[in-house]
Amino acid sequence: MTREAEVTIPCRGHPLVTAEHPTTLEITREQDLTLAGNCIIGVGAQCGARDLPSGFRALLCRDDALLLSVFSCEGMVVEVRARGSSSMTLDHPTDLVWRRSHYVCGRTVAVDADTTARTIPRDFVEALRKGSALTVVLTVTVPG
Repeated sequence: MTREAEVTIPCRGHPLVTAEHPTTLEITREQDLTLAGNCIIGVGAQCGARDLPSGFRALLCRDDALLLSVFSCEGMVVEVRARGSSSMTLDHPTDLVWRRSHYVCGRTVAVDADTTARTIPRDFVEALRKGSALTVVLTVTVPG
């Protein structure tokens, strides 16, 4: 039997979303964005890593955790498959970062991600650049 937890995080795009980072993807509670934030695709997020519900955090901070993240904007959907890690602290107040690598810091919510900012379809990025609403649904699953 598997165990699962889900959290939904509303946020929005921003005119300076470039989504050009080759190894990461990020959403943030911050309201503004600069061009240096080339991994950030959503601002004004409802929570940072440290605000994720405790039951969700407990499952995500396991080496056998699988994380499906569904990003929805203007009727388009991008799915990101990744893994959790027992090394994650989930203690950052503003940011949530998905990583292609196994590097972990307080902002990391996923490692071994199959999608990064650069690989997001450009029509999805254009919708984000209009400041459109972005909904992120995270579903973590672990074996029973």
